[in-house]
Amino acid sequence: MRSGVLHLIAGTAVVIALASPANAQKKYDTGASDTEIKIGQTVPFSGPASAYAGIGKTQAAYFRMINEKGGINGRKINLIQYDDAYSPPKAVEQVRKLVESDEVLFTFQIIGTPSNAAVQKYLNAKKVPQLLAATGASKFTDPKNFPWTMGYNPNYQSEGRIYAKYILQNHPNAKIGILYQNDDLGRDYVTGLKEGLGSKAASMIVAEVSYELTDPTIDSQIVKLKAAGADLLYDASTPKFAAQAIKKVADLGWKPIHILDINASPVSATLKPAGLDISKDIISTNYGKDPGDPQWKDDPGIQAYFAFMDKYYPEGDKLNTVNTYGYATAELLVKILQQCGDNLTRENIMKQAANLKNVTGSLSLPGMVTNTSPTDYRINKQMQMMKFNGERWELFGPIIEDTGPSG
Repeated sequence: MRSGVLHLIAGTAVVIALASPANAQKKYDTGASDTEIKIGQTVPFSGPASAYAGIGKTQAAYFRMINEKGGINGRKINLIQYDDAYSPPKAVEQVRKLVESDEVLFTFQIIGTPSNAAVQKYLNAKKVPQLLAATGASKFTDPKNFPWTMGYNPNYQSEGRIYAKYILQNHPNAKIGILYQNDDLGRDYVTGLKEGLGSKAASMIVAEVSYELTDPTIDSQIVKLKAAGADLLYDASTPKFAAQAIKKVADLGWKPIHILDINASPVSATLKPAGLDISKDIISTNYGKDPGDPQWKDDPGIQAYFAFMDKYYPEGDKLNTVNTYGYATAELLVKILQQCGDNLTRENIMKQAANLKNVTGSLSLPGMVTNTSPTDYRINKQMQMMKFNGERWELFGPIIEDTGPSG
């Protein structure tokens, strides 16, 4: 009898010993518990950038899939989404609501440079992660000044420098006309291009015109650039305005080399509305697999994405790269949260996001990996050029890596 009691006590002690460290390791901030990880975002479901609404819809569908499979370490993702109509004042109002009323653990993929810029200081003051922000403006990968903000998109200045390399190598005598959105997005693209062109910027750039998000049309800007004698159009815009630019260029019978930034490159959101025939030969860049490109037909990552879309977001356009973007960002967030284990504090979330080692996304181009560190928050530093053939984008040239902020 006595030995049975001892045995029982010993057994209990073992259970306690095993359980204590596990219990001790569970750390939660507001928005996390044994059963839930509450996250929030604003999405332009309406307004001038509603072409990006599919990003939020795909992400919501992806998290539904993860939750159906048991969640992350047993916890379900609770994604709260609000429409900010791509309006900074609305973004401020909705993000405050997410943090102060909904009490989310962090924000994920707030969409657009203007919205992210409007809430960056607030979120950093509150020490709430602004994680994988859907923008490539350089101030969203600045851990020294904004340690709670990490952008996802390739840095716009890096992308601008990559275009400059391409122009100098292939069109060294180009007369460049610049069209840009008058915000951090547009200005960063212009800064990157000028940095990349170096001393040749002054002689090669013949005109620069900007537009406001509230402008109904950019026809007059395109007319000005043509009149300035530009033979290369550097177009730093978003889908609605890029489609307008493509149409107006065709209307004028102008035939410049047309370089379009990655944000405006989705075929479904920009090139189809503009007209596939008049979009032929436009040049851009990419870092992910295009679901419409037949070379990925048998690719396991694309096949898994198609199966996901069929089951969880059947009304979505499988070939729209807005949706592959939503899928890739959600996949990366799941990786970060898995790395967090049972330490779901805001501090640890940023720590894990800044400690990604050779992470390969299922939709990343072959050879591309993600590495981050506490001093380098840039998720995507590698890109490849591509040209539109009238039906789809075709990749060409080598993978180009941006080695640092000063390129």
